[in-house]
Amino acid sequence: MATNFVVNGRPASTDAPPATPLLWVIREQLKLTGTKFGCGTGLCGACTIHVDGKRAFSCQVQVSEVAGKSVTTIEGLSPDSSHPLQKAWLATQVPQCGYCQSGQIMSAAALLKDNPKPTRAQIVEHMSANICRCGTYQRIVGAVERAAREG
Repeated sequence: MATNFVVNGRPASTDAPPATPLLWVIREQLKLTGTKFGCGTGLCGACTIHVDGKRAFSCQVQVSEVAGKSVTTIEGLSPDSSHPLQKAWLATQVPQCGYCQSGQIMSAAALLKDNPKPTRAQIVEHMSANICRCGTYQRIVGAVERAAREG
């Protein structure tokens, strides 16, 4: 039985078994490879997406859980990379290896949607769900602050 949902504003359908992690449907079937596989246990945040506007770790979401829902990946955040966070990320020179960046940006976007003017402490707390192996945490926080300011 097919699972129907919306991805980045477009209808999507999969015949994947209901317990399949959404991450694999996004990457392997829909070919949206901006969402990364990190740990597979919901501890690193590399696979962060939005489900009905809320942050979710796609490695922990079964495809059956998104039936009838709206999913946004990094590719759907803005069609031309003009989202304030994407601009701030570049201006603040956050990326090093870049592997965690899509998950970091999606996590930050969920924060700013719910709280457009977070304090530094709120940013640090929210972003603690995402790991950066390169250790660019100060630049990540700075980019979120910049996006909140310049919005």
